[in-house]
Amino acid sequence: MYVADSRAGAPAPASAAGAVRPPAGRRRAAVAPTVLALGTVSLITDVSSEMVTAVLPLYLVAGLGLSPLGFGLLDGVYNGFSALVRLLGGHVADRGGGRHKTVACLGYGVSALCKPLLLLAHSLTPIGLVLAADRTGKGLRTAPRDALISLSSTPESRGRAFGVHRAMDTAGALLGPLVAFGILRLTVDGYDAVFTVSFCVAAVGVLVLLLFVPGGRTAPPADDGPRPTLRGALGLLRERDLRRIALCALLLGLATVSDSFVYLLLQRRLGVPDRWFALLPLGTAAAFLLLAVPAGRLADRVGRWRMFLAGHGALLAAYALLLTSWHGSALPYAVLVLHGAFYAATDGVLMAAASDSVPEALRSSGLALVQTGQALARFACSLAFGALWTVWGDRAALTASALALAGCAAFSFTLRPKGTA
Repeated sequence: MYVADSRAGAPAPASAAGAVRPPAGRRRAAVAPTVLALGTVSLITDVSSEMVTAVLPLYLVAGLGLSPLGFGLLDGVYNGFSALVRLLGGHVADRGGGRHKTVACLGYGVSALCKPLLLLAHSLTPIGLVLAADRTGKGLRTAPRDALISLSSTPESRGRAFGVHRAMDTAGALLGPLVAFGILRLTVDGYDAVFTVSFCVAAVGVLVLLLFVPGGRTAPPADDGPRPTLRGALGLLRERDLRRIALCALLLGLATVSDSFVYLLLQRRLGVPDRWFALLPLGTAAAFLLLAVPAGRLADRVGRWRMFLAGHGALLAAYALLLTSWHGSALPYAVLVLHGAFYAATDGVLMAAASDSVPEALRSSGLALVQTGQALARFACSLAFGALWTVWGDRAALTASALALAGCAAFSFTLRPKGTA
């Protein structure tokens, strides 16, 4: 992998959201410095956020005694509240030729400031408010950050660029639980120490963003081009391909059980001691890290939509393993590898696919539309799964989710955007 200005040269024509092939004999596109700088920011920030995510389920359920329904509510807030501000963040970032870095920096800063507030929250309401504020920061930064990645990459290399970014992001997700585990083992007030160190690491990530990531301003739109207004952003849904991508992301999100519930299910199936719980996300992160770049490059070659649906097939296989009676020692490794493969084949690939259907002037807003539907769907899934677990038990809840995922994946295959593989 080498570094160069990936926007040099005219991009090859591409079908919306589908496979893109560079002309024969052309040098393979490089990963832009902006992608690497944003990857570094995400790596550092994910060390911070995953330190909290790794201990939060156990802290809430075992430490504070929340029921699965209560935890499902908070987990839904944590994963879905950002949907309420993603469109706003995307719209503001597109205004004035592109304020992507400014809005992203604001989002990262808000999330960093929320970490020490967890030291003061010890009941459902204040913890929910802190998590909502943290996810507000995530909602503000995600679309502008992904727009910067998209705008700094050529169409034929976007899958690879997003794969590199997600791999660096996931390296932080891999380190975060390790740091949290070490802190819990070495300190008396382990949770408070985790939250304090998490804030310090997040502050470093904001500093790197300020110093090393360019602003990413775009050229003003042509006289007859789309304008960065809220009406213009919502009008993107009139585009057939983007509308179908957004709808499929929403439907599949409705059957995507959150990471925290997957780890709690594994712990119950295998009787994992509490002190080892923080290490479970490492399996997902390691698989994601190893597969993100290959999945992104493969998506550029064989089709981004095909790769996106294959990732949900891996998630369905993980659900199936959790529902079997198999209790072998390889079970957690198989589930976590499939879980990581799901993220490698869907997270950045979805953004690369959606980028092909959105004009530059509305790139952040268009990506925010897709992310908003997906986040709202996952919020609903967390609430529903927590309620089903409380009423019917974990096995019945996971069975319902697996059936829903299979149905939504089959429907999404028939609804794939025109020209995609």
